[in-house]
This record gives sequence, C-alpha cells and structure tokens, in this order.
Amino acid sequence: MTVLASIGELTVTYRRDGGKVTALRSVSLDIMAGERLAIIGESGSGKSTLALAIAELLPSSSADGRIEWPGLGRTPLLGRDIGFVFQDPSASLDPVMTIGKQIAEVARTHLGLNWSQAYAKARNLLERVRLPDPDAALHAFPHQLSGGQKQRVAIAAAIAAGPKLLIADEATSALDTIVQTEIVALIRQLVAEDGMTLLFISHDIALAAELAERIAVFRHGRLVELGTTARIVGAPTQAYTRALLDAHIGLDAAPLLDLAGRRA
Repeated sequence: MTVLASIGELTVTYRRDGGKVTALRSVSLDIMAGERLAIIGESGSGKSTLALAIAELLPSSSADGRIEWPGLGRTPLLGRDIGFVFQDPSASLDPVMTIGKQIAEVARTHLGLNWSQAYAKARNLLERVRLPDPDAALHAFPHQLSGGQKQRVAIAAAIAAGPKLLIADEATSALDTIVQTEIVALIRQLVAEDGMTLLFISHDIALAAELAERIAVFRHGRLVELGTTARIVGAPTQAYTRALLDAHIGLDAAPLLDLAGRRA
C-alpha cells in the first residue's frame, strides 16, 4: 500500500497560563492510502491534537517534528485534500448561512464550479448523506435541523471537494446510540464509494472496531499500541488497551472480533 501521510517524531506543546503543556510526545505513524485507521484513547490522550496537526490547524510554533505527504507529493489543502468533520456540528456550521450555501461554497472554492453547479452538487451530497428532504434542506438553517441531521450536513461539506483524507474527530460522541450507528455506517459507505482514506478519532473502542481496519491507541500524548483491529481487540499487548476494552460494560472480544472480520 502507498503511504498517504507519514508522521515522524511529532511533538505538540501548548502554552497555558504562562507554562507549557505537551499534548503529543514524539509520535511516529504512517497513514496508508485507502485505509480506515482509528485513533482511540481517553480524553486528553492527544487524539484530537493529532488530527488538528495533520490538518495544519495548529499554530506552527506549537508543533515540532515532521508530517510528510508522499501519497500527494505536495502539502495538502484543507477542504480540498483533507475533509474534516468536527465533534459538534452546531459549532462547525455557520448559523446564519443556509445549508445549501455552506456546502456549495466548498465546491465553488475548491472545484471552480459556478453557483448553479455548486448548488446542484450540494443537493446531490445531501441526498448521499441521506437527509430526508434534500430540496428543503438546501434552504434550511442549521438550527432547523436535529443534531444527527447537522452532522450529516457537516459530512456532506467535508467531502464536497472530493478529499483524499477524511478526518472524523469524535464525530459521533455528541449523538445518541442509534444515530451513532447510522453515522458510522454512512461514513463507511461514503469512504468506500469515494475511495477516501479515513482517520476516525474516538474514545469508543467498540465504534473503532466496527469501522476501522487498524487501531492506534494513545495515552498521555504517546502512541502506545498499533495494530490491526482484530489483533488489538483480540490480543492487546498493553494493559491500557485492555483497560479500554474492559471499560465497556458487557464488552466481549468475541463479537468484536467477528465484527472486525466481517467489516475488514
């Protein structure tokens, strides 16, 4: 497989209250083109910081190390090469702009479409993410949609320019269990249809096992374990990974291993 992105000795340090907090510590990781990779760990483990660093959404002064893109051959452009789905769609969507315009603007900016073409693409994307009435949604504002519907809109905007990499940063954590399952299935389908690479950030190892082919486990800003989903779920080498598995009430490795095998 081709390496899409190569991360080497990445350290990220934030300044806070006159001091420094290290969020990532010498992380090295390759993201393979076309794979579905999950980053898991508890809150504060550095998962979202890694996602922001990859998308170049951090101040350059905070990061030390390298992020290279051999699979692109150039520095990626957020929106065009990287689609980013944030945890809270209410915060990531513009409250005073219609849904259609927000998606169409991405298509216009990165694909050079005129407004008519961009709105047609936005309508198609709303249909692809399974909004019940795409035509009405084009003219709706975010506050008129449910949380799950807004996250579908955010996904549509993230894939509007046909990115190579889709980053979903805790994109299901603010949703109820049923909607979580629907969003995970939707992401999986869209990634497969468009041939995207997926970086799925979550604290939920069960969701990661359902979606990803590989799992990277983070703790205290360090990458502590990396392997196929079947290996991580069935034979973790680190006590911390075992603790994440045990933290899920009623979680048994057998059904997760079966799930990982069927979804690979």
